[in-house]
Parts: sequence; structure tokens; C-alpha cells
Amino acid sequence: MTRTLVIDSATDACSAALFDGGDCIAGEMLLLGRGHAERLVPMIGALPNKGRADRVVVALGPGSFTGIRVGLAAAKALAIAWKAELLGYHTPALLAAQAQDRFGAAPVAVANTGGHGEWFVQEFAADGTCVAPVRSLRPDDAAAGIKADIVVGSQAEALVRLRGSGTAHAMHSDARAFAALRQDALTRDVRPAYGRAPDAKLPGGKAP
Repeated sequence: MTRTLVIDSATDACSAALFDGGDCIAGEMLLLGRGHAERLVPMIGALPNKGRADRVVVALGPGSFTGIRVGLAAAKALAIAWKAELLGYHTPALLAAQAQDRFGAAPVAVANTGGHGEWFVQEFAADGTCVAPVRSLRPDDAAAGIKADIVVGSQAEALVRLRGSGTAHAMHSDARAFAALRQDALTRDVRPAYGRAPDAKLPGGKAP
């Protein structure tokens, strides 16, 4: 069977897991907020055979700029060293898969902490396909725009409270739940997905 190392450090949570086929052999998830760079590599090193795998899969975001880059750097370095296949996925897709694996096939929305007081939000159909691209919205706009009854993520409780309806589950993206993710959610395009335009601007107003 194909061994897969999954790395997810794009949000406040930091996790790594090793799979043999669809079975999770070992893994760990820590809710850090900060310090992903210091904890991720030791976390991978603690896995069986130091996490060595035929395939490396990494969370692309959106989420923390630093966390996304830490995960991508580790994944790319290991894939090169091991001559392994490198794939990525977007964080809301795994969160939606975790929710539907837990609560059954139903529409679900993801609401995660973004930048400058905004939230990253995305909705998914009952079959796990995304309804629309991820958006970075102010809380009131997110509450007005999100229709799914079930909301998961770090800002799920805040969104449901602001909206006044629905069911909130404060879940965090977890590499150990990778088996629940739809395979068509994986991509070979492993560029970071920051979810919003960069704050810095080049002369003339252009983005870096």
C-alpha cells in the first residue's frame, strides 16, 4: 500500500499523520496558535520511520501566512529527499470532510479566523463538493451570506451566534482525518492559498 504523510499547519492547529493506504498509523495534532516552525518537524520525526512516505500531502490554506509557508517548506523538502509524490489540499475541504464524516451527509459551512478581523468562509454541498470559492469576509457579511445550518471551524460559534440560527462545532483541521477527504480535493498545484490579497503593495499599488 502507498504510505502517505499528511502535513497540516495552515491554521492555529498543527498536525501530522502517517497513513498506510486509508489507515492512519500514527499522528498528532496540537492547537498552537504560534510556534508551528518549532513543532512541526519534531512532530513528523516522531512518526514511524520518521514519517517516510511515498506521497506527501500538505494543507495549502487559507490561514496563517507563516503556518502555510512552514507546512509547504517541510512538505517540499521531504518530497524531494524521498522522491515522493507531492500533493496539496485546501483547509476548508478537510474541515468539511471531518464534519460530514462525523455528522453525516449534509450541507456544511466552514468559518475560520482570517486576517484583519475577517473570516475565511466556504460552503460545501452534502456530497462534499464546494458550492463557491473560499471568501474572506467581515463577520456580519459572513453571517448574512452563509446558509448552511451546520457550521464548523474556529469561528463557527461566533458565526452562528451572530446569525442567530444553526449548529456550531468548533473543529480544527486535523491531518489524522485525511482519509475522510474526497480524493478529487487533492491537487498537484501546491502553491499557497492565502485567501486574501497581501497587505504589502509594490510602488504603483501592485501586489508583490
